[in-house]
Amino acid sequence: MKLLHWLDEHFEETLLIIFSMIMVTVITLQVFMRHVMGASLSWSEELARYLFIWLVYVGISYGVKKQRHIKVDVLLVLLKERGKIILTLIANVFFLAFAVFVIIYGTRITGQLMGFGQTSPALSLPMWIVYAATPVGMALTSIRIIQQMIKQVAALRGGGDFTVKSEQDAILEKEGDQPNVPDPERGRS
Repeated sequence: MKLLHWLDEHFEETLLIIFSMIMVTVITLQVFMRHVMGASLSWSEELARYLFIWLVYVGISYGVKKQRHIKVDVLLVLLKERGKIILTLIANVFFLAFAVFVIIYGTRITGQLMGFGQTSPALSLPMWIVYAATPVGMALTSIRIIQQMIKQVAALRGGGDFTVKSEQDAILEKEGDQPNVPDPERGRS
C-alpha cells in the first residue's frame, strides 16, 4: 500500500527528473565533445529529442495532477466555489474524452510501428518506444483526470475538500507566502 501511495505522489516527478537529468547530461556531453574534443556524438541529439518527447507527455499528466495547466479562467473569476468546481468538472470530462481518443489512436500507431520493426537512425532504438510516449502519457493523464473528477464530485456532495484556483488566486497566494521585506524607498522622508 505504501508503494501505491508513493507512486501516486511521486511517479511523474521521478520520471521527469530522470529524463531531464539524462537529457541535460547527454547535451552537455555533446557540447563538450564538439567544442573541446573536436568530435561529436552521433546519437546524443536523437536521444535528447526522444527524451524530450517523453518529458512532454509525462509533463501533461503532472500538470493535471497539480492543476497547473494553461486555462482561460475568466469564468472562474466570476463564479463562486461550487460553480468553479462544476465548470472544472465539465472541462475535465472533455479533457478525458480527448485523452481517451489520443490513447486509442496512439496505441494503434504504436502497434503498427511494432509490426513494421522501424528503428531510429543513430540509436537503432525501436521507434514504437518513442511513439509509445503518446498513449502512455495520455493514460497517465486520464488516471490523473479521473482522480481530480472523483475529488470534484466528492466536494460537490460536501464530502471532500477541493478548491479550484484561477491564475489570479495562485498569484495572490504566492505573494501572500512571501516574507514581508521592508521597502527601503518607503522608509525615507
